[in-house]
Amino acid sequence: MSIKLLAKDLYRYQKEVARLERELAAAPHEKQASIAERLRQARAERDMLRRALDGEIDR
Repeated sequence: MSIKLLAKDLYRYQKEVARLERELAAAPHEKQASIAERLRQARAERDMLRRALDGEIDR
């Protein structure tokens, strides 16, 4: 995958993580579990993309 595509996906996931963090902070208690799970998945994807991009740049 090209660096440009990795960077675009990373940016998209960074925005998604920020949005979910705001949503979680404002959500009622009964919806927090599902939002927290989506946030966990988005963070994992973001971190994976960040590591991949770091690896591409280091090469």
